Amino acid sequence: MRRSSSTLTRLLGAVAGLALAVAGAVAVAAPAQAATLTQVTGFGSNPGNLAMYAYRPDGLPANSPAVVLLHGCTQNASGYFANSGWQKYADQWKFALIVAQQPSGNNANSCFNFFEAGDTTRGQGEALSIKQMVDHAKTNYGVNGSRVYVSGLSAGGAMSAVMLATYPDVFAAGSIIAGIPYRCATSMVNAFSCMNPGADKTPAAWGDLVRGAYSGYTGPRPRVAIWHGTSDTTVTPLNGTESRDQWTNVRGVSQTPTSTSSLPGNTSLEVYGNDDVRLYRISGMGHGTPVDPGSAAEQCGTAGAYFLDTICSTYRDALFFGLNGGGTNPTPTPTATPTPTPTATPTTPPTCVTASNYAHVVAGRAYQSGGYAYANGSNQRMGLYNTFYTSALQQTGPNHWVVGC
Repeated sequence: MRRSSSTLTRLLGAVAGLALAVAGAVAVAAPAQAATLTQVTGFGSNPGNLAMYAYRPDGLPANSPAVVLLHGCTQNASGYFANSGWQKYADQWKFALIVAQQPSGNNANSCFNFFEAGDTTRGQGEALSIKQMVDHAKTNYGVNGSRVYVSGLSAGGAMSAVMLATYPDVFAAGSIIAGIPYRCATSMVNAFSCMNPGADKTPAAWGDLVRGAYSGYTGPRPRVAIWHGTSDTTVTPLNGTESRDQWTNVRGVSQTPTSTSSLPGNTSLEVYGNDDVRLYRISGMGHGTPVDPGSAAEQCGTAGAYFLDTICSTYRDALFFGLNGGGTNPTPTPTATPTPTPTATPTTPPTCVTASNYAHVVAGRAYQSGGYAYANGSNQRMGLYNTFYTSALQQTGPNHWVVGC
């Protein structure tokens, strides 16, 4: 049977319309493209000539925190992002990552120039470039300016100290991994002597170097976590102790720890003040970022050159920064004591208990399963359930405890 041309036209139009409708339905149903590490240009005047990369996990809400990552020598942004484990927690707890990269044109080994005065002074060079990356993230990504943090390895760890010293008004807390104290090195020559054998100064002398980085500043100073392997021959362990002296002095707390505990990976944790400063010492570890590959909550990263299989430092730092579940980090101790408001209700500091895992379970702060102890509420694994393995637990709610104080 023959069809008229008008009938055929209407039929073809209907088929085409159906095809477009199906295509539209498929397009709507397609999942959103997964977040990736992306290079960002035009983030500022960039006097240090650094490259900026950003990672914004899918579903990142407005007013989220951000962490700046600074790689070590011979590394780059994508490699540090891929291996350090930060993406796992950014996806899980929804915060942005800003990854700075040092081009070989600035330094033959792609090290951040932590020993050059022009790059370690507020308002200049590489330090200003990194600060401009944060400004760009606050303006364009909706990052919460009061919840910005920094972490770095080796030269990046030394540069992390630079950022904490020069921009205490930008960073709430930071992590220095296998780094050196701020302004230990002021030239390439003494950069090597600072790294090994290291320099010994009084806490006050180290603290004065930080205070001089932003003269006249009277606001709160960042909280600091310090990581160091006891077998690091590139940046000797003395630097971990000297960094401890520097930042406890800046925070105005004693160089005697308020608590100590044992963690996985042959790691000891010393806490100073009211969690003002932390010093992690990893027994037998060399030079690198501590990682712990695996799928457990406290495991992260990929082992490789300068990524050493011991403990997931990223997980511990994320908790120290207060990034888990969107909580805020403890308020930094101000340099001056404010006048109390008569109507204000005093805040009770979180309960912190250091004991054997067996004692934690007996006291009801934890439970045991399969030979391991787990914190009540958070279900974080604490290590072996016995009287020899010690953990620090902090109470953050009714029958809710987290590892680390």
